[in-house]
Amino acid sequence: MGQFQLGLNTSTIRPADLMDKIRIAGETGYTAIELWNNDLSEYEDNGGSLVDVKKALDDHGLSVPTVIALHGWLNATGVEFENAMEDAKKRMAQAAAVGSTYIISSPPREVADLQLGGENYRKLLELGREFGVKPAMEFLGFVDGVNQVKHAWEVIEVADHPDSTIVLDPFHIYRGGGEIEDMEGIPGEKIAVFHFNDAPAEPTRAEQTDADRVYPGDGILDLKKMISILKDADFSGVISLELFNPSYWEDDPEEVAKIGLEKMQSVLQS
Repeated sequence: MGQFQLGLNTSTIRPADLMDKIRIAGETGYTAIELWNNDLSEYEDNGGSLVDVKKALDDHGLSVPTVIALHGWLNATGVEFENAMEDAKKRMAQAAAVGSTYIISSPPREVADLQLGGENYRKLLELGREFGVKPAMEFLGFVDGVNQVKHAWEVIEVADHPDSTIVLDPFHIYRGGGEIEDMEGIPGEKIAVFHFNDAPAEPTRAEQTDADRVYPGDGILDLKKMISILKDADFSGVISLELFNPSYWEDDPEEVAKIGLEKMQSVLQS
């Protein structure tokens, strides 16, 4: 377990406010936390300063592997792409302000042009260098286009950029109809973060949504095999608990964070 840092994606305890999320992650025993641009924007809109957010992170000893997320860039051209890049600047600035290493770059819901996506991803990576933040390529199992590891990796190959990385996620591998073996061969340094979660037996794979995610070890996925692949790849980054389960949101967020950490540790130690 010492090979990895254990992080909390704040989607897991979504109803809590931003500062409570940071406090809970730190007090529960996580060493990293993934933040969302929407939470940061809401905090600023209500008169808060990201300087205070960074101080809270430092006070609780939390690193920020990623901020989430960039949208609308992969399949875009012309004015639409220019608008996506302008939005990316604002979101990258927020990520930089809280000390994030990466900013997750999400695919569209529709079928995507992977060649165009790679060219646009390269431009996004170059923009990231201006902010000191690296856009990380994400695939989503429930979209029509970039829904498997191989699709995201094709975008990365087309981009051909030293800062390119991928976001890996058990739920999305399963939901997109991929195989665990799709993770094999990806160098550890090319993995921005490993989102940790599990999937239940029901509903059927094709019917599952983010809301169906469960704690690691409570579902049917072979998480131990995935962790073994990460170890073989010499991945030494953050494994982050990312859940969107509304039933967990109804529980005490501190208890959810605590249970989640314990279940992560149990899978990693087994």
